[in-house]
Amino acid sequence: MITLRFHSIGDWESYVNMKSELIDLKAQKLILQGMVDDRAKELKQEIDKRERIEHEVAKLERLNIIGQLAAGLGHEVRNPMTTIRGFLQMLQNKTDLLTYKSYFDLMIEELDRTNSIITGFLSLAKNKPTELKRQSLNKLLDNLFPLLLADAYNQGKKCVFEPGDLADLDIDTNEITQLVLNLARNGLEAMPLNGCLTINTYMDGECIVLRVSDEGTGIDAENLLKLGTPFFTTKESGTGLGLPMCFSIADRHNAAIEVKSDPDGTTFLVRFPQPMEMNIS
Repeated sequence: MITLRFHSIGDWESYVNMKSELIDLKAQKLILQGMVDDRAKELKQEIDKRERIEHEVAKLERLNIIGQLAAGLGHEVRNPMTTIRGFLQMLQNKTDLLTYKSYFDLMIEELDRTNSIITGFLSLAKNKPTELKRQSLNKLLDNLFPLLLADAYNQGKKCVFEPGDLADLDIDTNEITQLVLNLARNGLEAMPLNGCLTINTYMDGECIVLRVSDEGTGIDAENLLKLGTPFFTTKESGTGLGLPMCFSIADRHNAAIEVKSDPDGTTFLVRFPQPMEMNIS
């Protein structure tokens, strides 16, 4: 043990003052360290937020470019396709061509598939006219639910709709119907037999939330980052335009789509802002 000896009261006071200053410095160091840690945490959150925003902006820019291309080419391509399809239908009914009916059916099927792809392109156009109307999201979903229930039943799966108390929204009926169908059918396809798709709505602060949740095996982290990218798909027969269409529709409604996924399933959250006059309390 070290014993300190003081030759005068002044030495003792100096020692006490020095020790007090040392304690104060240690306390200040802890405070500064806490401030640095808090600031570093805030900076990391800001960087992560900026990266997410940049990712979303880049995704929307790609959607916009494809939409512009679609708007310019879609109608021009459809006109000759309609003509070709009409002649194929006429020829497949000719008695002397019945032998080739399966070929005609295949060609018409491929033309219809091409037409659906073009429709998907046109839905990505940012300047696509949107007819907003104040209405109940729950009522729209209630009208759509029998169709989703039939889809689930045909695949040996279940579907549940749980509506919450909501304010009315300014939405385009056709576009939101397309968005719900795409999300619901993707969820149904991702699930095994007897899986249950759950659709519910609720208020979250000043946002109206549409939640579509499946009981599939989830989405890999790598693929999760690519969701909404045009032409990206994990389906053998997919076009990669379904989710981009959903993101584009959400963007035109000033809504945001959030995706959560784990090995127990995937959840899509579509957050709609309330109309301006409804935010006034």
